[in-house]
Amino acid sequence: MNYQAQNPLIVQGDKSVLLEVDNPLYEEARDVLARFAELEKSPEYVHTYRLTPLSLWNAASAGLDAERILDGLARYSKYPLPGNVLVDIREFVSRYGRVKMIRQENELLLVSEDRALITELAQHKLLQPYILKQRDERALQVEPARRGHIKQALVNIGYPAEDLAGYVRGEALAIQLRQETASGNPFALRHYQQEAADIFYAGGAARGGSGVIVLPCGAGKTMVGMAAIVEMQCSTLILTPNTVAVRQWIDELLDKTSLTEKQIGEYSGLRKEVRPVTISTYQTMTYRKRGTKKSGVPLQEAFPHFELFNKRDWGLIIYDEVHLLPAPVFRITAELQARRRMGLTATLVREDGLEEDVFSLIGPKKYDVPWKDLEKQGWIATADVTEIRIPLPEERRLEYALAEPRQKYRVAAENPRKLDVLDEILAKHPDDHLLIIGMYLDQLQQVQKRYGYPLITGKTAVRERRKLYERFRQGEIQRLIVSKVGNFAIDLPDASVMIQVSGTFGSRQEEAQRMGRILRPKKNGLIAHFYTLVSRDTNDQDYGANRQLFLTEQGYRYTILYEHEVADYQPATIAGEAREAPPKLRPANRPTE
Repeated sequence: MNYQAQNPLIVQGDKSVLLEVDNPLYEEARDVLARFAELEKSPEYVHTYRLTPLSLWNAASAGLDAERILDGLARYSKYPLPGNVLVDIREFVSRYGRVKMIRQENELLLVSEDRALITELAQHKLLQPYILKQRDERALQVEPARRGHIKQALVNIGYPAEDLAGYVRGEALAIQLRQETASGNPFALRHYQQEAADIFYAGGAARGGSGVIVLPCGAGKTMVGMAAIVEMQCSTLILTPNTVAVRQWIDELLDKTSLTEKQIGEYSGLRKEVRPVTISTYQTMTYRKRGTKKSGVPLQEAFPHFELFNKRDWGLIIYDEVHLLPAPVFRITAELQARRRMGLTATLVREDGLEEDVFSLIGPKKYDVPWKDLEKQGWIATADVTEIRIPLPEERRLEYALAEPRQKYRVAAENPRKLDVLDEILAKHPDDHLLIIGMYLDQLQQVQKRYGYPLITGKTAVRERRKLYERFRQGEIQRLIVSKVGNFAIDLPDASVMIQVSGTFGSRQEEAQRMGRILRPKKNGLIAHFYTLVSRDTNDQDYGANRQLFLTEQGYRYTILYEHEVADYQPATIAGEAREAPPKLRPANRPTE
C-alpha cells in the first residue's frame, strides 16, 4: 500500500483514528470512516474517531467486510496500519454471525462451525441460564422464550448472533400504496425509501425482518415504514415519541395507503383503539401502576399497557425514533423476538449508552444513507450551520463561578445576552419561516414576552399544537417558539431557520433531531440555517462541542462567530453561496463540569 505523508489519516494502536480536517482528502476520508467508526471529538484541525466492536458489527451486518474496512483505512493513512489494529478489525468483523440462531422444528438452536466456540459458550456464565442442553459439538439447544435475552448475552460476550430463527407471519392485512394521495397529488416512493424497505424485509427470508433504518429527519422514514407494511401485508403496531407523532402517522397512512379510518387505531392517553394498524406512544406504553417499583413485580403487571403487545397477532412492530426507546420497552421487546421489528431513526446515538440493546433486541443497522448524499440528490435541504459564542454579563459570570456544578449549565444557558444576539439574527431573516427552540421554559417565556410569537411546550394541548403547526404550514404565522416537544415528529416543510437558545446538555441525538426540523427541501434551492447560541468560556460551550459530533460526522461544518461579528454576518441564501471554508479556531474542549 502506498502510504503518503499528504494523506489525512493517522490510525493508532489504541484503535483511535485521527483525521486532519484541513486536507484536500478530508471529505473522502470522513465518508469512508463514517461507515465503520464513531466520531469522538471534533475540535478545529484534527477529528478523533474510534473503532469499536459495535461500530464494526454494524458495518458487518450492512455487508462491509474486514478487507474493505482495512482498504479504506490504508487508502487515506499517512503511515502503515498498526499490526494489532489489522488483527482486531479482522477478529471483530469475523465475530458477527460466527454464531447463528436457527429453529429446527420447535427447538431454538445456537450453531457454529467453530467447535471450540460452542464449547466456550456452553461454559459461559452469561449464557448458561438459557441453555437447555448441548446437542452436539456444533449446537446448543436454548430456551425459545428467551431469544432476546440470549442475543443480549451473546453481544456482551462478544459474539453477536445472526438471528435466522424466523418470524411469525402475523394477522393478514390487505394494504396498498396509492399512486395518487387522498389529497390528489401524485405519489411514489423515492428510490432509497423502497430500497430500505426491500433490504429490511429481504423478501421474507429469515435474514431480514429485524433491524434499524437510519435516515435523516425529513427524508421520509415514515414512508419506509409504510412500504414495509405493504410488503408484509400484516397487522402492525407502531410506537412513537408522542401523540402528535401518532396523529401524523394516521394522517400519512390515510393519505398514502388504501387503509381506512376503521383500520387504523390510536392507543394513547385519550383513546384506546386496537385495530389492524395501531399507533401508540412510548409514554403510554411505559405508564406504571403505583406501588409496582419494587423488584419482583412481573413486567405485564407493572406496565398494564404492555398488554397491547398481545392484543393482536402483530406481524410487524415499528419503533419510530428508536434512539428514544425507553428501557422498559427494551425489556418487553426481549420477549417479542418472533415478531418482525423495524427501528426508524436519524441517529443510532443514544445518550444512555444502550446502543448495544438496540443492536441485539431491535436488530443491527440495515440501511444508512449519509445526510450529504441525500442533500446532493435534492431530497433534503442544504444547510448552513453556525455557532455563536456570547460572553456572560459580569454579574452572571460571578453567579456562574459560585453556582453548584449541577446549576452551572442553567446559569450559562440562560445568558440574557443571547436575546440581544437573537434580535440581530431575526433581523437577518425577515421573511423566513423560523423556529426558536430551547430547553428551559423560563427562557422561552422571556423570548415569547420579547417578541409575542406563539409558544408550544409540553403543557400545550395536542389540539392547540396541531392548530399552530397547521397555521405555520399555511403561512398564517411565520415564527414559532418551541420547547423540547419540537425535537421530533413535527412536519413543517417550510421551516428554513432554527435558532437554538439552549439544549439538553451535550445531547448529540437532540442536535441531529433539531437540525432535521429544517431539512425539508426548500423552494428555488434556498438553503436552511441552523444557529446555536452558546455562552463563551462556560460548560454551555463545552456541551455545544459534544452536541456537534453527530452532525460533524455527517459532513456539516460549524462556522464559529463571536458576538461582535454577528452584525457583519450575511446569511447565504442559495446552496452555491453556502460557506465551504473551515470554521474558525475553536479552543480545546475542557472537561465538562
